[in-house]
Amino acid sequence: MVLFTLVMTHITMICVTIFLHRHQAHRALDLHPAASHFFRFWLWLTTGQVTKEWAAIHRKHHAKCEQRDDPHSPQVYGIKTVLLQGYELYRKEASNLDTLARYGHGTPDDWLERNVYSRFSSAGVILMLLIDLTLFGAAGLAVWAVQMMWTPVMAAGIINGAAHYWGYRNFEAPDASTNISPWGVLIAGEELHNNHHTYPTSAKLSVKPYEFDIGWMYISLLQRLHLAKVKKTPPRLALGSVRPVADEQTLEALIHNRFELMARYAQGMRSAFKQEVKALRARQADASVIRAAKSWLHRDADKIPAEMAAQLAAARAASPVLDKMVVMREELRQMWLNRLHTREQLAAELQAWCQRAEASGIAALQEFSKKLRAVQA
Repeated sequence: MVLFTLVMTHITMICVTIFLHRHQAHRALDLHPAASHFFRFWLWLTTGQVTKEWAAIHRKHHAKCEQRDDPHSPQVYGIKTVLLQGYELYRKEASNLDTLARYGHGTPDDWLERNVYSRFSSAGVILMLLIDLTLFGAAGLAVWAVQMMWTPVMAAGIINGAAHYWGYRNFEAPDASTNISPWGVLIAGEELHNNHHTYPTSAKLSVKPYEFDIGWMYISLLQRLHLAKVKKTPPRLALGSVRPVADEQTLEALIHNRFELMARYAQGMRSAFKQEVKALRARQADASVIRAAKSWLHRDADKIPAEMAAQLAAARAASPVLDKMVVMREELRQMWLNRLHTREQLAAELQAWCQRAEASGIAALQEFSKKLRAVQA
């Protein structure tokens, strides 16, 4: 009975991540009609989920992420509310007809959807209850209860809550998304939420060698069976020969690979931080000032809590090297945020940035600048 429950809930999570999330909400892959209908049927049977509602609410979450109109942000509602009442927040937004009309386009609208799956969305879960009772008798009620709780707890609670509050970040996505775990098994790869918010239209959620996305494993299997076709995956950083100077191709490569490059820059900052700690110790100076700001040196200014601002300022004042790296990081970030300068102006600014980085005497900056001039678009 336990094995049956685990298998059933696992299949349900795979249907959620592949069909509802990656296929319907983000169009990251195409599905064969046979596979698509199996996913729809299974979700109707085990969750009563209406595809249009799920896709619309999730698209709105991305469009309004961490803002007042975000349907389920812990930054707005508080982590306790999203963890414990995530399903209620979802149901409330599902009744918003404007959300469904604005964000629910392109979802299934055939005869089955109109006359069965959407019209009688609760009929599937009632059928599932009868199946569980037939298989396990009265104990089937407990099996059914777990099945009904699984998606609201895992998706509406943990993913919408914890994955915007706790965990690690590979990339400085413009929101508070985090990766809960590098091994996406229990929630079918959705644990890698920071990766997803960085590359939302990617069918693959893992990006680092040590990360595992079981949802991608199933998508790869469906591809081999000609039941799925992947449209997009995370961009891969390609290095060629080092250009003599940064040019428009360098600028294009920077913009295209900005998240991965800024992650590399953060690695350089960590290396510089270690060197600064050693230097302070050698001078028998107090290194605690810069240690307090270690986790925030590589973050975007608007992601740094107000209570950390003073510690960060003190760390930068104590270390000209780290201050220089913070300043130049922000200058580099402005290369793709600047909407006023022409492409030629931005390329000239990037060339000047690389020249200053390589003349800085800071090894991490010099190494990063040379790598940047080698990146291919």
